[in-house]
Amino acid sequence: MIDLRRPSLVRRLVMLAAVWNVAVLLVAGVFLTAQFRDAAIRRFDQSLAVLTDDLYALSTVEEGQVRAPVLTDIRATRVYSGRYWTIFDKTQAGSLKVIERSRSLFDSDLMVSSEQVDRLVAAPGKTLFFEMRGPQDKPLRAAAILTQLPGHTNPVVFIAAEDRSPIDADAARFGRITALALLLLGGGLILAVVVQVRVGLAPLFQLRREVASVRRGKAERLVRVYPEELEPLAVELNALLAHNQEVVERQRTHVGNLAHALKTPLSVMLTEASQQPGSLAEVVTRQADVMREQVDHHLRRARAAARSQTSGERTPVEPILDELAVTLERIFQDKSDGRGIEIDWRCPEDLCFQGERQDLMELAGNVMENAGKWCRSKIRAVASPTTAERWTLVVDDDGPGLPPERWVDALKRGQRMDEHTPGSGLGLSIVDELARAYGGSVTLGESPLGGLRVCLDLPRSET
Repeated sequence: MIDLRRPSLVRRLVMLAAVWNVAVLLVAGVFLTAQFRDAAIRRFDQSLAVLTDDLYALSTVEEGQVRAPVLTDIRATRVYSGRYWTIFDKTQAGSLKVIERSRSLFDSDLMVSSEQVDRLVAAPGKTLFFEMRGPQDKPLRAAAILTQLPGHTNPVVFIAAEDRSPIDADAARFGRITALALLLLGGGLILAVVVQVRVGLAPLFQLRREVASVRRGKAERLVRVYPEELEPLAVELNALLAHNQEVVERQRTHVGNLAHALKTPLSVMLTEASQQPGSLAEVVTRQADVMREQVDHHLRRARAAARSQTSGERTPVEPILDELAVTLERIFQDKSDGRGIEIDWRCPEDLCFQGERQDLMELAGNVMENAGKWCRSKIRAVASPTTAERWTLVVDDDGPGLPPERWVDALKRGQRMDEHTPGSGLGLSIVDELARAYGGSVTLGESPLGGLRVCLDLPRSET
């Protein structure tokens, strides 16, 4: 599931492009619709202006009375057809008096507001356009001109009007079609941006996958050729990997030197003590053995911590479990009155531990050996992947088990659950510290077989 709260370059680039495209397309849609409406109204006005000019040019004055011409516009003869004209006489009082009107008006009149009359008076002889309401309360677009006819005392106003509903309907239809077209265009543009961003950032995704391969032990360094923007990053990552490897090797060298420096004096002490029997020699021997165990323990922990920082190690689990099962069955073959023990182990063939073989041998070996010491006749070990990056090893035995209140003590160094059982009490503590050095854990529980269950959680390496 995608976490929308996390920052994302892809989402950021797509959102910026989407907002920009939507804004541009919205402005374009409004602009195109407005232009279409204006163009339609201009053509409409031209038709009205022609009718107004015909009324003005063909009207005559007979005995001081204005006579309207005989027009051939059929629509102006049909009642409420939507095309109307009227000739007004502007009286001295400033009002408009109907002289002639089209048949289409029937029993209605074109209502001209005082504001529109003032505009006509202010621009005599000029055709003006304005909106008005007509018969049946229809919206009309009107063209009007105020002029003086020879032989007539008062100014005459010629008005031609037509229902503008078809224009509004055409503009609305054009707006809907434009909106649909721009919506499809916007969707296509956003899809193109997504593809463009994905293709453009593909090297970045490849870099992430290659770094993951290095971390999982499938590669030792970055080998792909990247664009010039990412090449310096790839170079620096390779340099960092080389530096880390150098640091780890240096730590291993120091650990080896320390082991040699400490083990040699301890070996000398043990040799001298063995040649001089006595109570003092026994004390020296016993304490030297404890010191050697402690040195081995801490050196092993230091080596594991150093190795856990590297990412190029991967060890198949199945061969390790097979080797341990064969070895331990041989070691404990005289257990339980000569019947020996049976180790039932299961593991997928492709399961790999992200670490060194020696460490996995020590982890699994200590757990399975501990189970062999306490079991009656049967041990079951099951290794299985839990996630893409983790796996578990569950070891069960049919021994006497361990009370829950002693589980924590069992993981402490030097804690022996039974003084009569051979061992130093370091087995499970070594496993716990080594597992934690790899970022894993050890948990104890009750086994379905009746004894103790030990569960190891460890890092997994992809095959």
